[in-house]
Amino acid sequence: MTPDNSPLGQSVQYRDQYDPSLLFAIARRPGRDEIGVPAALPFFGADIWNAYELSWLTPRGKPQIAVATFIVPADSAFIVESKSLKLYLGSFAQTRFESTELLRDTLLRDLSALCGASVRVTLTQPFEFGTLTLEELSGTSLDRLDLDTEIYHPDPGLLRVDSTSAPMDETVVSNLLKSNCPVTGQPDWASVQIRYVGAPIDHAGLLRYIISYRSHSGFHEQCVERIFMDIARTCHPLKLAVYARYTRRGGIDINPFRTNFNLPLPDNARTARQ
Repeated sequence: MTPDNSPLGQSVQYRDQYDPSLLFAIARRPGRDEIGVPAALPFFGADIWNAYELSWLTPRGKPQIAVATFIVPADSAFIVESKSLKLYLGSFAQTRFESTELLRDTLLRDLSALCGASVRVTLTQPFEFGTLTLEELSGTSLDRLDLDTEIYHPDPGLLRVDSTSAPMDETVVSNLLKSNCPVTGQPDWASVQIRYVGAPIDHAGLLRYIISYRSHSGFHEQCVERIFMDIARTCHPLKLAVYARYTRRGGIDINPFRTNFNLPLPDNARTARQ
């Protein structure tokens, strides 16, 4: 269950008949050990997956489509490798289902079994597509800053905090988060929202820190957790939440959310780049 053994970056033959064996699990713990996440997680949250290329057949052979949303708890033992999910969803293309509910139950059963936790599954059908919203992440934009930088690997030493000032409740955003797939090297583009309560964090240092991921190799979930851990350890906020919206690849976008205080799960509105 390591990325090197996954279908990611390998030539595969696409299948169009339902095949749950196409799913491939990756354990969260090795990546968390690498960045010092303790066994008693210092955060909670979820990974919000949106799949835009789901199609299947009715019993009479008519194609159906839907946008699928999968919410994977952050405390699940495993995540699903993204290419394997694409292959798995593609295997529904020529598979007949008696009802949309049966399809949803199949997705829920397979993904929950793979992740080792209860995965929430929602199917948005064509008559509901108009309810899917487009919205940018709220907060003060760090990208307004005109600055120099030359560090392109994660460096928490770039983070600065004014410990002499009173704690503040602040939300900042940036569209300049970019990392790379650890297996294929392909770029992953994202917008990130950081909310904290604590001593003010220097905006220029925080933006340089976000930009420092530009040459880093890591899965989406691991990048967000690294950001969370670095800010928590360096800036010591009383409260912290990190949320990233990654652009889609293979018809799927992944949006990790981590927080150490009571916040509702984000509403899953797409950004313009998604």
